[in-house]
Amino acid sequence: MNELTPTRAIRIQMPTVRRKHPWRWVAAAVIIAVIAGVIVALAQARIDWPSVVGYITYPLVLQAVWNTIVLAVVSQFVAIVLGVIVAVMRLSANPVAAAAASFFIWIFRGVPVLLQILIWYNLALVIPRVTVTVPFTDVVLLDESTNALMTPFVAAFLGLALNEAAYMAEIVRGGIKSVDLGQIEAASALGMSPGRTMRRITLPQALRVIIPPTGNDFVNMLKTTSLAAVVTYPELLRAAQNIASVNLQVMETLFAAAFWYMVIITVTSTAQYFLERTLDSSVTPRTPFSIRAIIAKALALPLTREFTSQPAVSPITEEKK
Repeated sequence: MNELTPTRAIRIQMPTVRRKHPWRWVAAAVIIAVIAGVIVALAQARIDWPSVVGYITYPLVLQAVWNTIVLAVVSQFVAIVLGVIVAVMRLSANPVAAAAASFFIWIFRGVPVLLQILIWYNLALVIPRVTVTVPFTDVVLLDESTNALMTPFVAAFLGLALNEAAYMAEIVRGGIKSVDLGQIEAASALGMSPGRTMRRITLPQALRVIIPPTGNDFVNMLKTTSLAAVVTYPELLRAAQNIASVNLQVMETLFAAAFWYMVIITVTSTAQYFLERTLDSSVTPRTPFSIRAIIAKALALPLTREFTSQPAVSPITEEKK
């Protein structure tokens, strides 16, 4: 008579009954019907799809793709740098620095991005010239008309970067506060200065908390660059509007712009995924299938092998004997 393992004995005593989930099939059918309806509607719509494919590789659109990426990357980089500085100021024991950081976050997080871009673009109405001098001297570092300085790129860059810096400051502050206080106390006990502790201990550990929301904010930044169209900066949406104003193919140019937005965001999201896996050691072990582990398993003690290879005896089998 074949011996029964405990697992097999339990299966014999209590047969597994597969539960029915009819609503899963209903939900799947509804989703498939909605997708099919959207595809049919787009196929029957009055859209010149060959023109959409042509606009995707149109030189003006390709240049707009580059302009969008440059504006988003530069704005996000400056926002990260400013965000780290403002977050450190917010956590500082200096009340003046903490108050200034709180005021910065309150202002630039409270005003809509579109309004900020328009304010910077029309700054010449209230400040005709920008003059920068060395204090207590007659040395002039900059004396230029505000209209010449505040180009569409500069206005869009300032609006996007400063608004994003306010959000980055809160993200970095949350990451810093997530680090165990014992780490900072240990660094202080070793004689490390507060600045060095922040650079060598706190910020590297806070990266695992900071990276995911930062990646999401960068994706949002790529889409928010479309607001620069109001100040005539030639990004994707502005390029689509310029082309449509000539040939009146509005939907075709908008679909071409939407395609490039999806491509850029897909590449960015993929890079964010791999970056998060690299930083998260719990998800990606360093040596999941190392040669050393295989050799150690092959050289295991014979006693251990014999012990683990013995079949388990079920209590039911013992009673039958």
